[in-house]
Amino acid sequence: MKYLSTRDSQLRVSSAEAVKLGLSRDGGLLTPETVPQIDGAFLQSLTGASYQERTAKVMALYLTDYTEEELLTFANNAYGPDKYDDPAAAPLRKVDKNTYCLELWHGPTSAFKDMALQMLPQLLSAALQKTGEDKTVCILVATSGDTGKAAMEGFADVPQTKIMVFYPKDGVSAVQEAQMVTQEGENVGVCAVVGNFDDAQSGVKRIFSNEEIRKTLANRGYLLSSANSINWGRILPQVVYYVSAYCDLLRDGEIQMGDRVNFCVPTGNFGDILAAYYAKRMGLPIGKLICASNKNDVLADFLRTGVYDRNRPFHNTISPSMDILVSSNLERLLFDLSGENDAEVRGYMETLAKEGKYEVSNKIKMALQEQFWGGSCGEEHTAAAIARYYREYGYLIDTHTAVAAGVMERYRQETGDKTPTVFVSTASPYKFCDSVLTAIGEAPKGDGVELLDQLNTVSGVAVPRRLAALKGKQRRFDLTAEKTEMDNVVLDFLK
Repeated sequence: MKYLSTRDSQLRVSSAEAVKLGLSRDGGLLTPETVPQIDGAFLQSLTGASYQERTAKVMALYLTDYTEEELLTFANNAYGPDKYDDPAAAPLRKVDKNTYCLELWHGPTSAFKDMALQMLPQLLSAALQKTGEDKTVCILVATSGDTGKAAMEGFADVPQTKIMVFYPKDGVSAVQEAQMVTQEGENVGVCAVVGNFDDAQSGVKRIFSNEEIRKTLANRGYLLSSANSINWGRILPQVVYYVSAYCDLLRDGEIQMGDRVNFCVPTGNFGDILAAYYAKRMGLPIGKLICASNKNDVLADFLRTGVYDRNRPFHNTISPSMDILVSSNLERLLFDLSGENDAEVRGYMETLAKEGKYEVSNKIKMALQEQFWGGSCGEEHTAAAIARYYREYGYLIDTHTAVAAGVMERYRQETGDKTPTVFVSTASPYKFCDSVLTAIGEAPKGDGVELLDQLNTVSGVAVPRRLAALKGKQRRFDLTAEKTEMDNVVLDFLK
């Protein structure tokens, strides 16, 4: 299968090239030329399969440069017991008679990004061999909190790679920052950016599209690539867990084959819900895709109005991984809904760059409203959702999962939809101890990793072992830069 750029559909590369490049050199996102179709027989064959087997089967439909045997080996490496503390990798928890929670945080960094970033380094290493690449690949990452640690964990000391992570200074939780600045590995670098996530993400994109920097690095023996969800190798492993969740519902007798299921996804950069969209396009019986935003509600507004407008206040919230106003992966959705009209998509992106907003066509507006429902959840309602789930179900959820729970509840109230619904849990509550403690009526006694023990004592929920290991770890990185200096940080890192 070939992959084409959202801004130039004549530009086509192999699946291995798409993984290696991360971002098309014209600034577009690489997207599969066709969406493979699945049916009931395919889903039935996976109901008794392991998560690793499901991964290999689904990804093989898209990655035609890789064998299914290769992908199964990668999946066993990515989701095995040495990495994941639950044998299901992405277990589905039943909350009530038609509500389920898909837990995606049982990996090494206790966040859903592990689901893709334990797989991507293996895909990339194989891609380098398949394409005959002799340069060292430098992975550039902008993170709103979780991607950075998950990417470093995946790429640490992987041969022929280096990785530099940029995160917004004062824009991540204390535990998230501790995870990043204590990361081990000789090939990793970390830098705080004075600004917000959008500043960090824009800086990374600017570096990618700078021909002079790319030439300089090529002369030094380096090739740039991405581990952000702009890389198709990040999106595809996420498609798997929506298929897997449906298969679990079938296996457990919660639904019958062909029954529709709604998914409610907390998202800022639109990658996680885009993966659900691709699963639906493949033929997975999904009803509504419920997009859950926090106070930074640019996506919720867009899905309701068809106007994307980043010209609004930026809010630092208790769900910081969603504090984003420029949602990169929306470009892939627009490309698909426009009928792969690269000129139309290019126009939207150029207007966004110049004016900070754009309005999509009536055709796209209708498609958005048919398939998606967007809602937002403010700080008080987020905290209330944490308290309610803890009180009523004995279920401790983090701030991002609570945004999904709150928006799902609002969707049901406004629409009366009684379709079985899965809401997505993207992080362990232990990554946001202070906010979770406060929400359940406890006063945090301290800051950062010392709150792990307090939340454990109060809730009785086990602390993920790798988070517990943060206590006492030495800080390795203390670099801070202005957003205009990110180019120099990269050049210095790759001397």
